[in-house]
Amino acid sequence: MTLLFIGIAFGILITIPVSYYTAKRTAMRVRQLENRAQAAERLAELGTMTGGLAHEIKNPLSTIGLNIQLLQEDVDELGKHIAPTDTQGAEQVQRLKRRLTSLGHETSRLKEILEDFLCFAGRMKLDLNPEDVNELIAGLTDFYRPQASIDHVQLRTQLDASPSILPLDQGLFKQAVLNLLINANTAMSQAQSKNLPHGGANELLLRTRNDGDHITINITDTGPGIAPDTLKEIFKPYFSTTRGGTGLGLPTTRRIIEEHGGIISCHSDIGRGTSFALRMPVTAK
Repeated sequence: MTLLFIGIAFGILITIPVSYYTAKRTAMRVRQLENRAQAAERLAELGTMTGGLAHEIKNPLSTIGLNIQLLQEDVDELGKHIAPTDTQGAEQVQRLKRRLTSLGHETSRLKEILEDFLCFAGRMKLDLNPEDVNELIAGLTDFYRPQASIDHVQLRTQLDASPSILPLDQGLFKQAVLNLLINANTAMSQAQSKNLPHGGANELLLRTRNDGDHITINITDTGPGIAPDTLKEIFKPYFSTTRGGTGLGLPTTRRIIEEHGGIISCHSDIGRGTSFALRMPVTAK
């Protein structure tokens, strides 16, 4: 009997600190979850504010762009009335034209940055419908082939023979894949023009594979590849290795794929090429 009481007492002594530790750990996790929820709420509010601000900037920017075009037309008309002997007047008109052209380019670039930001930061409401991935990929390939041909890039497909139906927002999914096609095509054409080491074939391959639960879309190029340090950064907003790029193309692509419940990954070999894989669930998210 004495041993029984000793055992019970010993068990209680062990249970008390364990219970205290468990309760403390649970309280800590609850506080962490609350902090995360508050942070997410603040980010959502910030996203709404910045999105609204971007819209407010975009509207007058469009007006500025329109007025630049009207000014260019006025300057062109003015140039017609300058006498052939008035070289100073002709030089002033040409200077105005160059300045307006430069201003127009910068305005267009700012508008493009705002559009990319709104697409990345705005709320995505998916309009999911059963879509045949093979048909979408084939259609995108036909659409983009003329541009690839101009850049001397051979565009090919290897599509899974089995039905490949996914619940997709067709417009957003096409945008995600098109972003990857444009990036791959640009990388290969730049490698060719700058004589950088690359895969040599100048080939862009789109492949689909259906394993029953998931459909994987691979976009593989034979470009210069991506350095390991750069590869870690490519999905971060505003990171870009392309001059004039907004740095939001790949982050937007990743967000679109993840909104569909999918996963995007990238493998790259320097001097050989890069491959992106989009692994999409067959059932809706």
